[in-house]
Amino acid sequence: MSPLRLAYLGLALWGAVHPMIHVAGWIADNGLSLAGLTAGWTANAASTGLMWDLIISAVALTLWILAEVAVRRNFMALLAIPATFLIGVSCGLPLYLFLRSRPV
Repeated sequence: MSPLRLAYLGLALWGAVHPMIHVAGWIADNGLSLAGLTAGWTANAASTGLMWDLIISAVALTLWILAEVAVRRNFMALLAIPATFLIGVSCGLPLYLFLRSRPV
């Protein structure tokens, strides 16, 4: 495996674990409340801006993945879509780059 692919995989793992540590801490403090979580996302202008930034990035990444899968037929790359929406763009993007850069 090339150093670049290892870097993508490492970033995908970091992007999965690091944000989830913070989310798990929030859940430990506040309980599993979707209403509370969305209230936190819109607590102020800065967090609302970040929320929309990540939503737009996730949609753009999803469109890119779908367009490339249609051409390249690399169906494993579709795994990056649920990773993006269930974990975050910090996991989905490097995971997609890892899956996309495999030898053909």
